[in-house]
Amino acid sequence: MKLLTAALLLLLIAMCVASAEGVKCKCSRKGPKIRFSNVRKLEIKPRYPFCVEEMIIVTLWTRVRGEQQHCLNPKRQNTVRLLKWYRVWKEKGR
Repeated sequence: MKLLTAALLLLLIAMCVASAEGVKCKCSRKGPKIRFSNVRKLEIKPRYPFCVEEMIIVTLWTRVRGEQQHCLNPKRQNTVRLLKWYRVWKEKGR
């Protein structure tokens, strides 16, 4: 009986941990088309076991809306161009 109780408790803990980790994938919805000049920060997070693709999170600033974070689709041509542009911009030390 103790073995069954321990197994059920372990199963319950495993389910709770699995559901909590699924929240870490922020890129369930993809963000809008962006202007390169509005980019404040760009974060590239690797793929996790619970996330299908890598996460590209960009922080934008506009006068009207202030700072906003969006998740970009890594397969879109616009995102690929943004990554190239950002790497060059960072290398120049800006």
